[in-house]
Amino acid sequence: MSVQHEHPLEHSADKSPRVLVHICCGPCAVYPLQLLMEKGFQVMGLFYNPNIQPLQEYLLRREGVGLAAGKIGVEIIYMDQKYDPVEFLRRVVFREAQRCFLCQQMRLERTRSVALRGGFGYFTTTLLFSKKQPREQIRMLGQSLETGKCAFLDMDFRAGWEQGAEMSRSMGIYRQSYCGCIYSEFERFQGKL
Repeated sequence: MSVQHEHPLEHSADKSPRVLVHICCGPCAVYPLQLLMEKGFQVMGLFYNPNIQPLQEYLLRREGVGLAAGKIGVEIIYMDQKYDPVEFLRRVVFREAQRCFLCQQMRLERTRSVALRGGFGYFTTTLLFSKKQPREQIRMLGQSLETGKCAFLDMDFRAGWEQGAEMSRSMGIYRQSYCGCIYSEFERFQGKL
């Protein structure tokens, strides 16, 4: 069954559409958040990333998201009363070959769930900003999670990659050197052993 949604960029002036944006990190948030606001969306962010390890890295990224959101003027929902990567590890252990898909799925499912509870018409993710992420896989996953009340907002934020990177540097936002999980950290150093 196909669900029809109003085109996200076509909305009445008196009622701006609301979008909940899953945010993976500060540098990836700057350009998408500003673009969505320029397009007339009411934007709120969601920081839910149990994949990020170790704790020190997690805290740096969480702080970076707060800094970016504060400078742009976007509120953030933090889904982490305590740091707990166990949910991520349970989902991917013995399925390491599919870990990126499973990680994206876990975060987008949570984003959609929060968006539905909060009455948002759209949900999306800053994972669509990174040139290193599998855009088509994320797009298809997001669309598979749509409901009649909440659509996946598929915007290709990659055109602003250089602009977003420069903006995050000028804001002094922490820039990470690996995707976030223990597996990607290992791969980063594997050639140096």
